[in-house]
Amino acid sequence: MIPFNNSPVVGNELDYISEAIASRALSGDGPFSKKCEVLLEQLTGCKKALLTPSCTAALEMAAILIDLKVGDEVIMPSYTFVSTANAFALRGAKIIFVDVDAATMNIDPECIKAAINSKTKAIVPVHYAGVACDMDSIMALAEEHNLYVVEDAAQAIDSFYNGKPLGTIGHFGTFSFHETKNITSGGEGGALLINDSKMLSRAEIIREKGTNRSQFFRGSVDKYSWVDIGSSYLPSEIQAAYLYGQLLKLSEINNDRRNSWNVYASKLDDLAVKGLITLPNISDFATNNGHMFYLKCESLAVRTALISHLRADGIMAVFHYVPLHSAPAGLEFGEFYGADVITTAHSERLVRLPLFYGITPDQLSKIINSVRGYYKQEHISELY
Repeated sequence: MIPFNNSPVVGNELDYISEAIASRALSGDGPFSKKCEVLLEQLTGCKKALLTPSCTAALEMAAILIDLKVGDEVIMPSYTFVSTANAFALRGAKIIFVDVDAATMNIDPECIKAAINSKTKAIVPVHYAGVACDMDSIMALAEEHNLYVVEDAAQAIDSFYNGKPLGTIGHFGTFSFHETKNITSGGEGGALLINDSKMLSRAEIIREKGTNRSQFFRGSVDKYSWVDIGSSYLPSEIQAAYLYGQLLKLSEINNDRRNSWNVYASKLDDLAVKGLITLPNISDFATNNGHMFYLKCESLAVRTALISHLRADGIMAVFHYVPLHSAPAGLEFGEFYGADVITTAHSERLVRLPLFYGITPDQLSKIINSVRGYYKQEHISELY
């Protein structure tokens, strides 16, 4: 079976993990954490990067930092992972889901504009598949209405919007280092990017369980105490050591993934020309970090049949998010504003093909030939 995902391993991780173990200092915010944060700051140009146990934790920190209150509203796409909404619902905010753009599956700025009211506190654009949202339009709306922007860049490390690294355009950005992402810190992990230096001091406090411990170790205060709300948002040094090895190889990993992405796109393009499938779209203002390759079938029935066909050929392909506004918790903690023209209809058509660092040419050929073989079947017309 060709797996949908293989967690990336570049070969240097054990050396750095062994170094961390030998130091006998394995709790968070140690030497490897700081090395990773420096690399992320150099990569993105953000004011400060803080490692977290997950992208979920980074989003939760952002929700605290913008001082969300019960009754505040936060606008985001419904087509996203549950963590995007959970982080803000935990602070008592009402989640306002809006529609996405059909070409990119990213949040539609016109739908954001229509949903803004006096209760709106923040916008959370999600850079789906590592491809940028229309950030100029989103930031203009945020400035006009004095709103925070938290970029959910979970899939978007080393991807850009008009030359700007994703995660650095809004007030905050968040990365994921889960095993399904381009790079990982050993299965779980994340980072919060802070783009407003005024937020840095409080971010350190929130991350250290609400204490000013970081200031104490820098000698800024003579003792540390509980000074704010917070939680334990520190990954271990073993996680950071694993991530450090991967960050050093980020370009190699992403180049490999982009090459595979390009093979898919070129070998399946004729099916798109015939109108049998729709391929991913990379906007002129965006770059592609090779995070995900998906195609859209003509209908839910075709998607179901295609996934079954691929699995019969020993290939694990999957669909993606079920829109949050249709989930029980989505109905309880939020609502969909406007018409759901694209979100549900297009999410039901989307199939993700296997894509991971080190996928072989033979594996790619098998997957492509299986997809093409499915569309050669005589009975395919019965599903339309």
